[in-house]
Amino acid sequence: MHTSWTAESWKSCAASQQPEYDDFAELQEVLAVLRRLPPLVSSWEIDRLRADMTSAQAGEAWVLQGGDCAESFDDCQAESIASKIKVLLQMSLVLIYGSQQKIVRIGRIAGQYAKPRSSSTESRDGQTLPSYRGDLINHSPFSHSHRRNDPQLLLRGYERAAVTLNFIRALSEGGFADLHHPENWDLTFVAESSECERYKRMVQSLGDALRFIESIAPGPLTELRRVDFFTSHEALHLHYEQALTRLSVRGTGWYNFGTHFPWIGERTRAISGAHVELLRGVRNPLGIKVGPTAIAQEIVDLTRRLNPENEPGRITLIHRIGNQRVADTLPKLVDEIARSNARVLWICDPMHGNTVSTESGQKTRRFDDVLAELRTSFAVHRQCGTRLGGVHLELTGENVTECLGGAGGLTEADLHTAYNTSCDPRLNYEQAMEIAFSIADEIQQR
Repeated sequence: MHTSWTAESWKSCAASQQPEYDDFAELQEVLAVLRRLPPLVSSWEIDRLRADMTSAQAGEAWVLQGGDCAESFDDCQAESIASKIKVLLQMSLVLIYGSQQKIVRIGRIAGQYAKPRSSSTESRDGQTLPSYRGDLINHSPFSHSHRRNDPQLLLRGYERAAVTLNFIRALSEGGFADLHHPENWDLTFVAESSECERYKRMVQSLGDALRFIESIAPGPLTELRRVDFFTSHEALHLHYEQALTRLSVRGTGWYNFGTHFPWIGERTRAISGAHVELLRGVRNPLGIKVGPTAIAQEIVDLTRRLNPENEPGRITLIHRIGNQRVADTLPKLVDEIARSNARVLWICDPMHGNTVSTESGQKTRRFDDVLAELRTSFAVHRQCGTRLGGVHLELTGENVTECLGGAGGLTEADLHTAYNTSCDPRLNYEQAMEIAFSIADEIQQR
């Protein structure tokens, strides 16, 4: 195992989930272009997020992370991006009002273009082609030309991430994010559902409180007129991530400038693997996905590898265990981490462990399972004397029918209505808002 780190030391480690390119020279040309392009985010933004994660770890803030399972280049459109931001803003408003805490908003956005696969190939009707690994690598249609791993897509991914980030910054810094005008966050398709009505009543109450505060304040409260919004993605494609890993111009160290919050997936967190090696040298706060088969001591060793100085705000453990196993599995993991005195922030991902298939073979998730894992996670952390400090959700601002249940009572017969995901099923607006109100209730109980 390496004792010294460079931006290329990962190349001597085992690298899983990496695409194979048929033209290595073309890949090198693309990477040379990427290395010359400007960073997508700044070290100041990354450091600000790390400070926020430190606050969440200390119990002074709560993290809301959400977005698409895998972004599509075709969805890089103003309305699609704005809809995702609207849902996260509405959810965060519910959490602020219910928890009386600062909410750290992190989108699975502006870079979530690559996806891990259980097999490097896919076979249909006697034909075998490379698996679809996300728009950063190849295309979804099942043909030789579409499934070719194309290095030029790395540039297209960078460009769409840059455009998305520019639009997000414009929204979060401008009047769109003004707490005085939450009507800007309404989605046109939302009906007069129970969750919508509950949200509107809360907004009215919050408006009354804001007007009272400002009537006695000596001046305008500018912090109510903008929000911080950070980006995240799974740091999967190592060549792409390395091209955006650079020294800070202000001399504060190496950063992954492709996102604020990179995470290491369940399939790529081997302690001697290339993903851990690349990310251990950057200053970004890091997420680590932890599934039901994780060995507690291995996770302890991994946190020490990625955070040898045990600095606050550095490591976030995102447990994704599944409703059927979380009550038995999570306490052992939490207790082992507590005994190691590792400084970590705990986040629950109640989505990935609860994916099921219908009789027709269509992937879905039952809302009751998602909510139950989340509530059980809160209970386990309370029993263990630790704190659940955030949630990691796959959701969308589209009016989709991909997860079963929720206040709308979606059934298997409804899935075909608007099953739009190219990857995993996502919560729709009503389901996401129901989750937000449930989280607020849990935080209040604490």
